Amino acid sequence: MRSVRGPVTRRTAVVVLALSLAVAGLAATALVSAPGHRGGRSWFTSWAQSQQDLAGTRLHDQSVRMITHLSQGGDALRVRVQNTFGTTPLAIGAATVGHSGHGAAITGLVRAVTFGGHRDVVIPPGGEVWSDAAGLASRPQDDIAVSLSVADTATPGEHSTGLRTNYLSPAGSGDHTAEADGDAYTQTIQSTYLVSAVDVRNAALKGTIVTYGSSVVDGVGSTNCGPGCTETGANRRWPDDLARRINSEIPANRQLAVANAGISGTTSSAACPHIPDSAVGLDAAARLQRDVLALHGVTGVIYYYGTNDLADDCNAAQILASYRAVFQRLHSAGIKVYVTPITPRPGYTDRNNLDRFTVGSWVKKWNTCSGTCDGVPDFDQVLKDPLKPNSINPAYDNGDGIHANIAGQQAVADVISLLMLGSLTAH
Repeated sequence: MRSVRGPVTRRTAVVVLALSLAVAGLAATALVSAPGHRGGRSWFTSWAQSQQDLAGTRLHDQSVRMITHLSQGGDALRVRVQNTFGTTPLAIGAATVGHSGHGAAITGLVRAVTFGGHRDVVIPPGGEVWSDAAGLASRPQDDIAVSLSVADTATPGEHSTGLRTNYLSPAGSGDHTAEADGDAYTQTIQSTYLVSAVDVRNAALKGTIVTYGSSVVDGVGSTNCGPGCTETGANRRWPDDLARRINSEIPANRQLAVANAGISGTTSSAACPHIPDSAVGLDAAARLQRDVLALHGVTGVIYYYGTNDLADDCNAAQILASYRAVFQRLHSAGIKVYVTPITPRPGYTDRNNLDRFTVGSWVKKWNTCSGTCDGVPDFDQVLKDPLKPNSINPAYDNGDGIHANIAGQQAVADVISLLMLGSLTAH
């Protein structure tokens, strides 16, 4: 079984050349980056869910089938598999992709996925691997099933807010990745295991917009369609709504992909006194390389951070210091930055609300974060209650006073200027 080095810190697919260089003692960062970096090439990240922790279950000689929702399509795709939080090697015995049908079933052809020309790969603790190109054509809004067999025993990394149903075969059942009927996948989960991004090959695309932040980005509330109504797996996060707007409202020669890099519970600053243990090391700067810069074709970031910073006792100065540092790194990478003011939250003290006002005033100054960002989509203006501006409009409230329901998610997506995002197409 093939083995790769880790952790990987650049947007590189692991190929046989990488292995030979590793033997020679050369750094992995010396490798040529995979196609699709900013610069007009043809690979763009079309879906993402950032890993945030290890799952509470172990996998043993079984298969997983993860359903991913593409913002854009192409004539081929490739997937990223991560062992970011793993403490033991992750052995992938086989992988496939196909169009998701009903439940765990696949509609049409099941395409094999390889890694450096081999169907199996071992990813060390802290490592990751991008697959080779798989010849599966796709269109915008397609659901793609990514199936992986875990050859040995491993605790998978997960994104816990999957907001859809994914599938596992029983432990000890072996490789079912090539099976289209899905009958072997008898267990369901609501998290996303192992798979953290899908690229599409589409030379007509002009870039990928990454939505970056905490639970407001991650999609909490986006399954709430009203009292007693839940729509799991309906892809109603505001980044999904934004992708559909791009599909329908931007000309075909100016299309952009959208990739969601939200993680619930995270902060912009690492300096907040009361960050919960589950979010330590997941602040905006700490995960920027892995969850934004390592994606492909990224030309812009919509940045929503700060609500958890205030709840975890960060002040405005700490939040703004983290903003400036992250924005500088993104700009140095040639990526434009669009920032929203912090939205309301119940339980904020007067001090918290004063800090929220200070950060919001800085963000909205000149509509460019006081000259440090490239535009301001004002989610606060959209979501706030006009009678109680430190609260969310009841029509948009998920019920917790923090997150938007499906109507609020759509309202947020609708306020984002596509002309602003369209300016990226000049690159």
